[in-house]
Amino acid sequence: MDKQFKTRSMIFTLYGDYIRHYGNVIWIGGLIRLLEEFGHNEQSVRAAISRMSKQGWLQSEKRGNKSYYSLTEQGKARMEEASKRIYKSESPQWDGKWRMLVYSIPESKRHLRDELRKELVWSGFGSLTNSCWITPNPLEEQVHRLVEKYDIASYITFFNATYEGMSSPHDLVNECWDLGDVNAKYSQFIKAYSEKYYIDKNLVEKGEISDGQCFVKCASLVHEYRKFLFVDPNLPEELLPDQWLGDSAAALFSDYHELLQTPATRFFESVFE
Repeated sequence: MDKQFKTRSMIFTLYGDYIRHYGNVIWIGGLIRLLEEFGHNEQSVRAAISRMSKQGWLQSEKRGNKSYYSLTEQGKARMEEASKRIYKSESPQWDGKWRMLVYSIPESKRHLRDELRKELVWSGFGSLTNSCWITPNPLEEQVHRLVEKYDIASYITFFNATYEGMSSPHDLVNECWDLGDVNAKYSQFIKAYSEKYYIDKNLVEKGEISDGQCFVKCASLVHEYRKFLFVDPNLPEELLPDQWLGDSAAALFSDYHELLQTPATRFFESVFE
C-alpha cells in the first residue's frame, strides 16, 4: 500500500514537472520505463495509474494497441496550483481579510467530510474549530472547484471576513497551524539537501554524473519538497513567525533544481520520444 502510494505520488511529480510541458500525454510504456529508474515495477505503475484514473486525475485513450494517459481538467488544475506553490518566489501579499469556510455534512456522508478535510489542508486552510476552516489567502477559486467536485453546495457556507478579535492574528495562526513543526521539517530538509547539493554540484561540474542519475535526483528532490504542500499553509509574510526557514528551503530547492534540470530533462526527452 505504502509502495503504491509512493508510485502514485511519483507519477504526480512526473506529470507536474515534465509530462504536462510535453503535450500532457504519455504512453504507459514510457511512464513504466521512467518509473523503473526509481525502482517501481510495471505492476505497481499500472495499479497506481488505474487508481488515479478512478479518482479522476487521469484519463486514458487507445491509439492502435497502445494506451496513453493524460491529466484530466481536475488533474491539470491541481498540477497548476501545486506548481505555483512549489516554484513561488515569495510569500503571497495579504489583503488583511480571512476566508472562512463552514460545513455541515451529515454523518451518512462521512467519507465526503474526510475527503474535504484533506483537500482543505492541501489548499492551505487551517481548522479553527471542528467544521470551521480559515485562510488569509484568496482561495475562492479552489473552494468553488471543491464544491463542484464533491457536489456539496448545500452543505457549505463561505465568508470573506475581517478578524475583530479577541486576540491577535498571530494567535489565530497559532491556533490553526503548528508552524513550529513545519519549521522543524524545513530545518531537516535544509540540513539533508544542502549537503547533497554541494556533492552533486561538484559531480556536475566535473562531468561525473549521468543524465539518468540527474533525472532521478531531480524528481526525488521535487518529490521530497512537494511534501511541504501538505503541511505549509503558504501564509503571507506578516503572519509568519520570526526565524521562519521556508524561504531558505525554497532558495536551496531552487538552486538544486536548476543544477539538475538540464541533464534531467535531456534524459526525460530520450525516453519520452
